[in-house]
Amino acid sequence: MRSVHPDDRADADLTAQAKIRNAAIAQFATDGFQKTNLRAIAAEAGVSASLVIHHFGSKEKLRMICDEYVLEVLLARTRSDSSVTGMRDVVSEYLADPTEYHLEVQYMARAIAEDSPAAARFADSMVNESEAILRAGILDGSMRPSSDPRALAVLTVLTSLAMLTIPRALARAFGPDISGPAAMKRIALPTLEIYTHGLYANDTFLTAVTDLLVTAQPDQGSNDD
Repeated sequence: MRSVHPDDRADADLTAQAKIRNAAIAQFATDGFQKTNLRAIAAEAGVSASLVIHHFGSKEKLRMICDEYVLEVLLARTRSDSSVTGMRDVVSEYLADPTEYHLEVQYMARAIAEDSPAAARFADSMVNESEAILRAGILDGSMRPSSDPRALAVLTVLTSLAMLTIPRALARAFGPDISGPAAMKRIALPTLEIYTHGLYANDTFLTAVTDLLVTAQPDQGSNDD
């Protein structure tokens, strides 16, 4: 009988931890942090609740691990999207396993909706990373200049979240058999068309709103007296 090498034990522990972490991400994303309990996570992972406690100590500590993991994955994908090769890899990854991709985005969306401790860090990190990518793209000429890169970063993050968590009611607009990953595939090219070519054929609307904002009173719409 072969003796167990310490490194083998570490690999086994890591595998168990990964299974528990992935199960927790799925449970937190679907049911929320408050409604999810360790027994449900353990059942999903195929382990005992005592093993979950052994590895993570508490549900709160487990969520912190999940937060770090999901944020790291999403930031890595955001960075990859800034290059053609990286975007191809991300799209290929999504097509190969759309369920996992959606769960991670749904996890972040759930954290933001519940205003969890990770919500602000999720939002700030995604916006900061997007702004850095936009400014770099504008600087090297691969992206068009923007009047407000920070606001554009917020908009792109909001758009991405909305697309990846598209409600079923909107997905049904594509047809009765199109939802989830199929809906995402349907809107992928139109989204890139907007980002690449824009929507309006001329700057009439842009000029009209720009003129309106320039001539508006500085305190217009403010409640401060």
